[in-house]
Amino acid sequence: MQKILIKNGSIVDPAQKINREILDVLIQGGKIAKLAKNIKTEADMVIDASGKIVIPGIVDMHVHLREPGREDKETVETATTAALKGGVTSVLAMPNTQPAIDSKESVELLDKIIRGSSRANVFICAAITKERLGKEPTEISALKKSGAIALSDDGASVDDAKLLTAALKKAKEAGVIVICHCEDKKLSNNGVVNLGIISTKLGLRGISKESEYKRIERDIQLAEKTKAAIHIAHVSCRESVEIIGRAKKRGVKVTAETAPHYFSLTQDSLAGYDTNMKMNPPLRTAEDRQAIRQGLKSGAIDVIASDHAPHTENEKDIEFERAEFGVIGLETELAVSITELIQKGILDWPGLVEKLALNPAKILGIDRGTLEVAKPADIVILSADKEWTVDKAGFVSKSKNSAFLGRKLTGVVEYTICGGKIGYKKA
Repeated sequence: MQKILIKNGSIVDPAQKINREILDVLIQGGKIAKLAKNIKTEADMVIDASGKIVIPGIVDMHVHLREPGREDKETVETATTAALKGGVTSVLAMPNTQPAIDSKESVELLDKIIRGSSRANVFICAAITKERLGKEPTEISALKKSGAIALSDDGASVDDAKLLTAALKKAKEAGVIVICHCEDKKLSNNGVVNLGIISTKLGLRGISKESEYKRIERDIQLAEKTKAAIHIAHVSCRESVEIIGRAKKRGVKVTAETAPHYFSLTQDSLAGYDTNMKMNPPLRTAEDRQAIRQGLKSGAIDVIASDHAPHTENEKDIEFERAEFGVIGLETELAVSITELIQKGILDWPGLVEKLALNPAKILGIDRGTLEVAKPADIVILSADKEWTVDKAGFVSKSKNSAFLGRKLTGVVEYTICGGKIGYKKA
């Protein structure tokens, strides 16, 4: 295995309380062998990182790989290629595939695909209920034994409180985290955009904020009752941030994530009926966007995840009501975060790396998210001030449904190293 020496990089590693310190990194045998000033050694490859920022590889804990079942949208291979281009070295694969990842056999099938074609680290999230229908529990201990590290009915909430309570207890025993998609379908009522002035103007059915925060409230109560850990997916509104913040103060084992579109865009982007702005939960108001930013700053929100949801052109390029929910995000999440959070003074570099790498690794219990010696060499070298424009032709993801097309972003990934190998190098 190659011995790589990264010279003179500006290192950011919150796990080691390192903030923009000029150091060298030596990679050997797929691990970080040394992190120090002026390392003198022979290496197969020397990368001059002068003027560049060097961070741990991003751990994206909310990714839809679409394989098995919808390889026309994305595959493990195309998604992990896209991930490396965006500085993401580890992804958590969501279970809403066809078939759903809800049994020992389906976990083993996905694991086989990952071993055969993945270019980055892929961890598996299995379903809480069979076929994600919220009716029948899955065998949690069997799923854990076969390799799943988290549970979620992603895309659906478990309506039955008794069933979710039992699942939380079993997950606690098995030592796996439960990730909740918080949406009360009775309250979201087949809506397609945020309920408010824009939904009225556009003549589109609205999704109320209550459908999200009321379900968050319930799921937190169940976690509190069972003393189990839960993670809240894709937080989009002010009330949710406040509820999570209060629960943390009470000592509930709750963590939460948001996605780049919620801290950078608002429902105003929907004015032209652009289906690339259609996601679930929907884009909310400017006040909600501000609350999400504050939640990231205060620590109420622990994680930034892409919620990468690839769709084909013919699933997006149709009437707004009929178009699929969701956007891709693996190739833009780092640059959107730099542009919207670092440049606007909402987070500093250690704060951003915490949200993108360290916290998700801790929540999932995986040995990633830091540049500590002897840890896996998952590293990103980036030009933090370089600008680029998001362009459909530039995506390596199979699908092109980005909410940031045409947007100028700051922050360009120069190298992504995954497990000590160069997985991506900017041409």
